[in-house]
Amino acid sequence: MIILTRLAPFALVLAATPALAEMPSGISHFTLPNGLETVVIEDHRAPVVVQMLWYKIGSADEQPGKSGIAHYLEHLMFKGTDKLGPGELSKTVTANGGMDNAFTSYDFTTYFQRIASDRLPLIMEMEADRMANLKIGEDDWQAERQVVLEERSQRTDSDPGAQFGEERSAVQFYNHPYGRPVIGWRQEMEGLTRDDAIAWYDAHYAPNAAVLVIAGDVTPEQVRELAETHYGPVQPKADAPRNPRPQEPIQRSPRRIERVDARVAQPVMIRTVIAPERNSGDQQTAAALTVLADLLAGSSQTSMLARELMLTGKALYVNAFYDGFSVDPTTFGISMVPAPGVENAEAEAALDAALAKFLDEGPDPAQLERVKTRIRAARIYSQDSAHGRAYDYGQGLATGLTVEDVNDWPEILAAVTPEDVRAAAKLVLDNRATVTGWLLPAPDAPADALQPVSAEAANPGEVE
Repeated sequence: MIILTRLAPFALVLAATPALAEMPSGISHFTLPNGLETVVIEDHRAPVVVQMLWYKIGSADEQPGKSGIAHYLEHLMFKGTDKLGPGELSKTVTANGGMDNAFTSYDFTTYFQRIASDRLPLIMEMEADRMANLKIGEDDWQAERQVVLEERSQRTDSDPGAQFGEERSAVQFYNHPYGRPVIGWRQEMEGLTRDDAIAWYDAHYAPNAAVLVIAGDVTPEQVRELAETHYGPVQPKADAPRNPRPQEPIQRSPRRIERVDARVAQPVMIRTVIAPERNSGDQQTAAALTVLADLLAGSSQTSMLARELMLTGKALYVNAFYDGFSVDPTTFGISMVPAPGVENAEAEAALDAALAKFLDEGPDPAQLERVKTRIRAARIYSQDSAHGRAYDYGQGLATGLTVEDVNDWPEILAAVTPEDVRAAAKLVLDNRATVTGWLLPAPDAPADALQPVSAEAANPGEVE
């Protein structure tokens, strides 16, 4: 399974709001009487279909003391039902030439299959079955708890970048559960039980708290008929949708953290600040932040930070990242690896000077247009994948957007102006409430112990 991070390198997508975009060709949308929202994306180029079922519940919805339960249940969802034995769903998909997986994030938990389109009834039947009839055996829950603990050992406890990312998130958020790791804190994971998993499943796995996306060689009529047959009988649950979460208070003070690890080969700096998310009917600020991230560090040749830091020999690497797919306020971040021989303080001072220059001068209009063209092209290329398009709609609807919001995003991005970018830059670059973290190598660490740590590796978030 996969754990998804909120702080992944920013997605190349944009937003702005002129008139509402028309429904794109091949996209349809309906909701079953039991509340299951469904999106159909027709793509008849190959006889293949992708089914993605997004539950609008994630690790940020867990009760204090039960961190990791969302991801733990994701694993247990493969243990079978009265009709399917443990692992039988995945074995059946593989035997029919397909593949399946699942992932958990702060805001959603998702299950998907990719298979020949004539097998859609089969995978729909199995997915609907485990929505309503999950069976967790007395032996299964303990064995799978050990699996997720081992996953944490491999992906987090043995990775200095991942540990650094957890520490940074915990410092970034005073009150919001985005400060907890998606996979969970080890000592709390060790206490998770079968009863905890069943309680989470019973509370939140229901059609009225889910989004079904079907993409590929299908028709809307075919999908509706199959969805009504297989998902339609599953009863909704009045309390299934997520409850309001603790919210983050206004932050006013800068914070700094430093971690030294003998396994780290080179220093890495990451600076983040709270930023607005994409909201239904209000995506302009998120669009400007998306463009800002690309202007600052979207290209190793032409971005502003690359010119100011990499081409002047101050840094080996710079990046800016922002992902607005989030239920609650997210983060905008900048990362940097100083060049050899450049002191960390010198590199950070050069970064501060470059950001101050951008705040003073604003974006170059010609470069802004090039960035918007590049983002638009990247989005067009991403539409070539049925899985990618399904992910786009599923993630949007799972985080509170509507189909219309997802459709409007390209036009909103295209309408971003220099003034919009200036306002976005002031919002996140002229904000003192930053968290600046340095992950540092230990003095005289043995060469065979060193691990290269990318800035992205130090960003916690999405888990299989």
